[in-house]
Amino acid sequence: MSKPSAAIVGGAAGALALVAIVIGVVWFYKIHCKNLSNKNSETGSSDPSAIVEWSRGGPSSGVRQGARLFTLEELDQATKHFDESSLLGYGSFGLVYKGLLRDGTVVAIKRRPGAPRQEFVSEVTYLSEIHHRNLVTILGYCQESGFQVLVFEYIPNGSVCNHLYDTRLESSTKLEFKQRLSIAVGAAKGLCHLHGLKPPMVHKNFKTANVLVDEDFIAHVADAGIAKLLEKIEEAGLEHLGLPLK
Repeated sequence: MSKPSAAIVGGAAGALALVAIVIGVVWFYKIHCKNLSNKNSETGSSDPSAIVEWSRGGPSSGVRQGARLFTLEELDQATKHFDESSLLGYGSFGLVYKGLLRDGTVVAIKRRPGAPRQEFVSEVTYLSEIHHRNLVTILGYCQESGFQVLVFEYIPNGSVCNHLYDTRLESSTKLEFKQRLSIAVGAAKGLCHLHGLKPPMVHKNFKTANVLVDEDFIAHVADAGIAKLLEKIEEAGLEHLGLPLK
């Protein structure tokens, strides 16, 4: 087997192993979350904080602030007028840019063409209230000049996909097994938190490209709820045009 072929097979095997570990840990956490829930019910406690704190792996990461309404002007300035030099890549929601807000906060900004929709605002507001150390947080949104924009916290070390496959990138790091296991467990905790919501949230687009890692290689699952958000926007558009829903 040639070296390129061996590298491809090895990378694919690594990605499959990572996803398999995540699925296994999610299953483990779901069982234990259920057991903790039953224990609370048996003791008559209605306080779910023990389950929430356990699934988070520690204290709450902060007070829920809700979605902030940004202006297109400030996001334009943050990305140097959406310059190509600020472009990070392309995701399910559209082009992704790195931005620097006026207060010094570094953010990831996702932009796509789209008319203003109340469904967009409602869904983004709900998603922004979901906080967990292993999930990427939505900070705010914008609907101006024919664009729909989402603003996320910035995770500096990129996606696990890049570290597994794009070894030519200067930012890529060879992930040892211990790191991969830690990332898989972190991603599983994030998914477990989503599954524990009422109603439960299914990611619908989970893959290594949507698992980001920070400077300490802690996993943060990205794009949770975005597939559902896009579905609602599409349905709203069809209803507006008087067309039948799929």
